[in-house]
Amino acid sequence: MSRIGIMGGTFDPIHNGHLRLAHVAYTQYQLNSVWFMPSGQPPHKKDHKVTDPALRCEMVRRAISDYPYFSCSDFEIRRLGNTYTAQTLELLKREHPKDDFYFIIGADSLYEIENWYCPGEVMARAVLLVAGREYPKAHRPMEEQILYLKERYHAKIGRLNCEQMDIASADIREMASKNRSIESLVPGPVADYIRTHRLYASL
Repeated sequence: MSRIGIMGGTFDPIHNGHLRLAHVAYTQYQLNSVWFMPSGQPPHKKDHKVTDPALRCEMVRRAISDYPYFSCSDFEIRRLGNTYTAQTLELLKREHPKDDFYFIIGADSLYEIENWYCPGEVMARAVLLVAGREYPKAHRPMEEQILYLKERYHAKIGRLNCEQMDIASADIREMASKNRSIESLVPGPVADYIRTHRLYASL
């Protein structure tokens, strides 16, 4: 039996905040590994064109190449159409019935999870590991939100001793489009890949 962390997202591009969060989850909860899982066509990303999945996967692979306990999974991008976390976790549990999954999220997702597709199934199939202390737009303190989800959905929720870094992939894309330095925000190999392939030059 393995304890597997799941870091989902578009990773467009992956940045240092993602890596820090995954490392904290790995060490704090004694995970065997953390799988970075770039999304296929996320149903909530309608505000911009998402970069080709193969390119996003390559950026993830380059970002995690120095971490033997991190891996890149193309599980979601191999699926057609919109990809939902509930479906992904269901399929993962079928393929790995003896493993325990820990889904790593930010504070915002803790409050928005009831708007996800089949939120009860998400919380039934994975432990939620939540980063951050409070969420500015929240209608209740985080501890109250955790208690609410535990009572309503029997959710298993753990806190991560890690603040969410104030890094947004959208800002990185904009900086790259203007030829501004992004080296302090993303791993060096990712910055090189973005620059070489001019990934966000047409924004």
